Amino acid sequence: MLTKEKVIEALKKCYDPEIPINVVDLGLIYDLQVDGNDVKVKMTLTARGCPMAGFLAEDVKKKLEELEGVGKADVEVVWDPPWTPERLSPEAKKTLGV
Repeated sequence: MLTKEKVIEALKKCYDPEIPINVVDLGLIYDLQVDGNDVKVKMTLTARGCPMAGFLAEDVKKKLEELEGVGKADVEVVWDPPWTPERLSPEAKKTLGV
């Protein structure tokens, strides 16, 4: 059975290539919905002009689609609210020295 926890574990395999921290611990995942076999994710990036925007969104979608039980994965990049360092997990803050 597809669960939110399994989806989060899959998302923790997605890394920002410029920062060695996964998208979950970076605080980039704003919303996550599991509806049967479908997954919807709203995510942001650390900056609007991020050159890796397309790569990260595609990597998230790919990792979700590879997850057993996922039928459809929808990834939406949003900018509101803007990302701030306060969204970092305690582990990410420690890694970055924040």
